Amino acid sequence: MKVLVLNCGSSTLKFQIIETSESGAVERKLARGIVDRIGGQASYHFEADGAAAVNNALVVRDHEAAVGLVIEWLGSKPGLKPIDAVGHRVVHGGDRFTSAVLIDDDVIATLEALCELAPLHNPGAVSGIRAARKILGDAIPMVAAFDTSFHHTIPQQAAIYAIPYELSQRHKIRRYGFHGLAHQHDIARYAELVGKPPTQVSAVTLHLGNGCSATAIRNGQSIDTSMGFTPLEGLVMGTRSGDVDPALVSYLARKERVDAAEIDNWLNKLSGLLGLSGISNDMRELTAAYQTNPRARLAVDVFCYRARKYLGAYLSILEGSAEAVIFSGGIGENSALVRKNILNAMAWCGIRLDDAANETMIGRDGRISAPQSKLDVFVIHTDEEAIIARETARVLEKK
Repeated sequence: MKVLVLNCGSSTLKFQIIETSESGAVERKLARGIVDRIGGQASYHFEADGAAAVNNALVVRDHEAAVGLVIEWLGSKPGLKPIDAVGHRVVHGGDRFTSAVLIDDDVIATLEALCELAPLHNPGAVSGIRAARKILGDAIPMVAAFDTSFHHTIPQQAAIYAIPYELSQRHKIRRYGFHGLAHQHDIARYAELVGKPPTQVSAVTLHLGNGCSATAIRNGQSIDTSMGFTPLEGLVMGTRSGDVDPALVSYLARKERVDAAEIDNWLNKLSGLLGLSGISNDMRELTAAYQTNPRARLAVDVFCYRARKYLGAYLSILEGSAEAVIFSGGIGENSALVRKNILNAMAWCGIRLDDAANETMIGRDGRISAPQSKLDVFVIHTDEEAIIARETARVLEKK
């Protein structure tokens, strides 16, 4: 089965063609690409096995035009035809979607209603779904896979907020969690590397990129995660603040004479590494300036401290069952300094890094813990598209 995986952001479209077996196991990746800056003068990069990469720039007015551009290019590659199914990444599934689902008109209507909960993410996904259905027609089945669905196993005491109970029930306010596709992949890949089924693995996964989240996983299931009702809660991120005192919103609104929407914008787009450093939200720039710029050092130190605090908390709620700490995401996979700064103060629980392995394990899968470490420490290259392809195949096989 050839699955076209579409990952639509507000102004981007990423895709892959992944060939899977009937069981949903990933066989091979045949093509990939990205359309960037949708809505104006866009650029795109497409590549396929055995063919030269294509780079170009042109006006791409909307997601329908972007999907059309991708489909047209795929159609020019005989080895990529036919497409048997399309898998879409959707950030927020709310409390309706606890697993991947076959897309129909009712599903799309529900996804549009969920845009209120994820206004930065879900609208792009819905646009991509509508565009793909318009271009490819009803003959090609499509499946939505959700970032929130992996976290539906979080127990009530971890999911509920201590606000008036009636409010949380009326407005469906709870910890939904995000990055679920990434955490699901990371635990499955670790299990594969150590020769265990995922259902026998308990670990803390740290997905660190421009967006960051930590998840406590027991026997392959999420039992707590740092992102909450929205992706703003939890760790320090590229431009997001992570945890703050909620009273800051009303306080800053009074002091700065702005409305709550403006504060929300500050916390989501002007905070985190960018706000602390005043330089950049890119960890590469900040670690390069770590020894010379005090604010860059502050930003990195706060980032690592918050991650370490969540790691300690999640090891506690796993009650001694954790066997591994797993790093993934652009920062987690590529910054040896960040990994070291997070873990150097964790010797109390028996974690020991292999410094040489940590320095060389960049952008690939492998162990970075020392032989005497009581917990494994692994770097895993996150592959959300592989999980989406597997979930697409699973849903269609079940149907």
